Order: sequence, then structure tokens, then C-alpha cells
Amino acid sequence: MFELTRYDGRHRVRGGIYLSIGLSLLAAMVIWVYPSFEAEVDLDQLLAAYPEPILQVMGVQTMASLGGFLSFELYTFGWIILLGLYLAYATAGTIADDVDRGRMDVLLAMPISRGRLIGERFAAMAVPIVGANVLPPVVVYVGAQLIDEPLAAADVLAVHLFSIPYLFACAGIGLLASVVFDRAAIAQRVALGVTFALFLSESLLSGTDAEAVGAIAPMRYYDPNEILLAGSYDFRGAAILLAMTLAFVVASQLWFRRRDIS
Repeated sequence: MFELTRYDGRHRVRGGIYLSIGLSLLAAMVIWVYPSFEAEVDLDQLLAAYPEPILQVMGVQTMASLGGFLSFELYTFGWIILLGLYLAYATAGTIADDVDRGRMDVLLAMPISRGRLIGERFAAMAVPIVGANVLPPVVVYVGAQLIDEPLAAADVLAVHLFSIPYLFACAGIGLLASVVFDRAAIAQRVALGVTFALFLSESLLSGTDAEAVGAIAPMRYYDPNEILLAGSYDFRGAAILLAMTLAFVVASQLWFRRRDIS
């Protein structure tokens, strides 16, 4: 059992380590620049100078505290946008790349169902998703202590734990693209485009008559501001993201069972 998960997972360990280190360096840089940024710039005045649509798209509430600064500079950019897009892109190659290169026939010759193949290949994405959230929270918590802007350890841990269902949902978008398209490059571009379009739709439609449309976007259910600024944990949102991920996996399994691999 889970032979494909173990195989794919081992091949993703190094990438997961590099990803965790890279995000940790980004976190350290953001924390390092905050004291000088706060001392030299009127953050509230700077925020007021941004056009309202930009603030709405980026989900900015305040930059006058380290928590608000991290929510904007680190978690919105680093987790919601960059990491979400990366995982959608990376997952979009899990099936399509094997079909594209003619390796899928070998996998399907194994005594394993197509549904199980999809499930196990997707499960291996837990390695980069979890790995990306191992080292950065330590860097964020320790860094905040070092600059005398302490953050609650529970909130720092929560902002990373609650990002995991969100990242799995983004990976689910990539998985569905991977089974729909034969060419890996096309699947990856579609996954990137859909994920970014969902981000924009959720941001721009919030507070409008069409706000309900944004309910299909994973970004609606993960808000670093609520965690770091208000200490509020959205368990309902996390449950919705897990259900969304399951829906993507099941839809991918059903599609892949019925398609012809030529």
C-alpha cells in the first residue's frame, strides 16, 4: 500500500527542504526590515496612499503592527499567492507529465486502480505542503522576539497550520488540470491561470453584489489577518477547504477512470 506515495514523496523531500529554507529566508528578511520601516515611514499614512482596489486585492488591514506587516508582506504574497500558485503548478504535472512522456502505460500495467493511482500521487504532495510549514513558523516566532515585537506562539503556529488545507485545495486545482489535459505544459498553465483568477475574483468581488461567486475560491477561507491580528481561527473555513480538496480529488479520479490513455 502507498508505494506510489512513498516513491513520489521521497523525490519531493529535497524540494520541500529547499522550499522551507527559501520561505524561512523570506520571513527573516521581512522581520528584519520591519523595525527600520516602522521607524522611518508613517505606516498608516503609507497605507492610506494605496488605491482602495489594491488594498482590497491584497487583503491589507494594517501595517502598523508586525502581525499586520507579516500578513501583507509575507503571508499574502508568500503563502496565498506564490506558494498557492507553485503547488497548483507542481501538482498539474503529476499525471499529465507521465501521459505526455508516454510513461502512464507502465503505471497502468501495475496491479493498481486508476483511482488509487490518482489518490496516491496526490498524497505525495503532502511532503512539500507540510515541509514548507515546518521551519518558517520557528523563524517568525524567534525573529519577532528578537526585534521586541513578540507574537503569540499559538497564532504563529495557527497561521501555518490553517494554511495547509488552503495549499491542498490549490494542489487539488492542479490535480484536476493534470487529468483533464494530456500535455503537462498546458495543464500547468491552466492550473496557474485558474488559481490566480480565483484569487482575483475573491478579492475584487468581495463586498459587491457578486460576492457569492467568490465562494468557489480557496482564498476566501484562509485569512492570515484574522489569525495574526484578531487571534481568530476559522475552523469552518478549514473544513470547507478540506471538503473542496476532496471534491477535486474525487472529480479527478472519476475523470481519469473514463479517459482514454493513448
